[in-house]
Amino acid sequence: MAATATLATAETGQAPARARRGIPLLRSGKAIAGLIIFGAFVLLAVIGPWIAPEDPSKTGGPILQSPSGEHLLGTTQSGQDILSQVLEGARTSMLVGLVAATFATALAILIGVTAGYVGGWVDDTLSMLTNIFLVIPALPLTIVLTGYLEGGGWFPIAVVISVTGWAFGARLQRAQTLSLRNRDYIKAAKAIGERPWRIVTVELVPNLGAIIISGFLFTFIFAILTEASLSFLGLGDLGGTWSWGTTLYWAQNSSAFTTGAWWWYIPPGLCIALVGASLSLINFGADELMNPRLAPVPKRDRKRRRRTAGPVLAAATGTAGTAGAAARTDATVPPARDDAPVSASAGKEPTP
Repeated sequence: MAATATLATAETGQAPARARRGIPLLRSGKAIAGLIIFGAFVLLAVIGPWIAPEDPSKTGGPILQSPSGEHLLGTTQSGQDILSQVLEGARTSMLVGLVAATFATALAILIGVTAGYVGGWVDDTLSMLTNIFLVIPALPLTIVLTGYLEGGGWFPIAVVISVTGWAFGARLQRAQTLSLRNRDYIKAAKAIGERPWRIVTVELVPNLGAIIISGFLFTFIFAILTEASLSFLGLGDLGGTWSWGTTLYWAQNSSAFTTGAWWWYIPPGLCIALVGASLSLINFGADELMNPRLAPVPKRDRKRRRRTAGPVLAAATGTAGTAGAAARTDATVPPARDDAPVSASAGKEPTP
C-alpha cells in the first residue's frame, strides 16, 4: 500500500498532502517579488508628496535638462522637476487603481453571485446587463462618460472606470457560482435551513477567492492604464492634480517623444509597467496558493522523491520481469492433448 502510494506520487509529480498543507503566499518566489515591487510603490504613494524635492508645478528651473545631481530625473520644457511629478503622481495613480478596483470588484460579486445563485429571470436580466457592458468597448465608454465630468479630481474618474470594468469579473463569478451551487455542502446548508445570505457569504464567496483576487488585481492595473490613457488624450484631470498619465500628456504635448527628451516620458511609463508586472506576479502567487497543483515542488522534495521512486520503480520493474518470464515459461510448455495415446499400464490396477 505504501509502495503503491509512493509510486503514484512519483508518477504524477504531486507532492503529498502533508507537504502542501498550510503553504502561505510568501512561499512563492513570484509573489514575494511582486509584493516587494508593489509595496515600494505603495510606500511612494504614501510618502511621495513629502519627499518630493519641490512643487511639481513650480517653473523657472533649467529647461529640458537631462538627469543630473540637481534634478535626478531631469526637467521639463517649463523647468519643472520630473522626479517631483512622478512622486506626486504615484499617489493619484495608485488611488485611482485602488478605488476603481474596489468598486468594480464589489459590483462583480454582487451581480455575478446573485445571478448565478438565484437563477431564473434574475439570472437572465443580470446576464443581459453583463453582456451589454462586455460588448461595449470599455475605453470609448469611459471617454464618453468622462466627457460629462466637470473637474472634481481623480475620484469621479475612478468611479467611471469601475462602472465600465466590472462586467468581466461578474461573468466569471456567475459561471463559478453556477458550478458551486449544486455541490453537496451547499445542498446540505439549504437542507438544514440556512438563510440564503449566509450561504452566499459563508459558503459561496470564500470559494470564489481565486477569481475575486485575480479580478481585483486585473482591475487595479486596468484602472491605472485607463486613467493614464484618458490623461494622455487630454480627458483627465489636468487642472493641478498630477498623475503618471498627466506627466505623459505634457510630455506628448511638448513633443518630448520627437525631441529626444527621453527622461520626461520613460519614468512615468516605467512606473506603470512595473506596477502591472508586480500585480501579475502577485496573481501568479495567488493562483499557486489557491491551486496547489500549480505550485513548484521544493528542491528537497524532488530529491526525496527521486530517492524513493528509484527502488520502488526498480522493484516494480523486477516484478514485471518475473511475471513476464513466468508467462514465457508457461508458453513454452505444450498443453496436454485430449487425443494423445494412453499407455497400457495407465488403466491397470497396481500389482500387490
